[in-house]
Amino acid sequence: MSKGDNINDIIDHKLFSEKDIHEMCVRLGKQLTEDYAGKKPLVVGALKGAIYFLTDLTRQMDVAHQLDFLDVSSYGDGFESSGKIKVVTDLAADVKDRDVLIVEDIVDTGLTLKFMKDLIKERGAKSVKCCAMLNKEARRNVDVDVDYFGSEVGNEFVVGYGLDFLNMYRNLPYVGVLKSEVIQKYVNK
Repeated sequence: MSKGDNINDIIDHKLFSEKDIHEMCVRLGKQLTEDYAGKKPLVVGALKGAIYFLTDLTRQMDVAHQLDFLDVSSYGDGFESSGKIKVVTDLAADVKDRDVLIVEDIVDTGLTLKFMKDLIKERGAKSVKCCAMLNKEARRNVDVDVDYFGSEVGNEFVVGYGLDFLNMYRNLPYVGVLKSEVIQKYVNK
């Protein structure tokens, strides 16, 4: 993208509007309130993508909870998973004997989520579940449960509302499909 480009010009079409996302958060927040009643879960945001969803989701949860963040990476500088996962920023909280809810923007290959779930289980959590805004089963490489999700998505490259392309476009207030020519411009470099 050159300086001054309108970021909305990189979108082929919108998949989920601001209203759609709000409705996902309300629905999921109600379910999480019921499921975590009386438990005081540790809600772990998967950085950086989940930050927008996490914020809106937790405001819909009528249950006492604590927040922490975990930043793991399997992408490096590219936009295809390398399959090698590393912890970039670890949790500050002790998860031993805690009910932990990982919040993700999207689960596609499942490698990162499986890594995070296994790591937290190894540290002695009482329970570990995941709530993702989007679930992309078509790309799943490992068997991992996404306990709660806002919607299924197909095998399209989506950006916005925390989802990125080369660490850009997270700030779009909706989720849209990235134009193929934008992707090709970077693939061919």
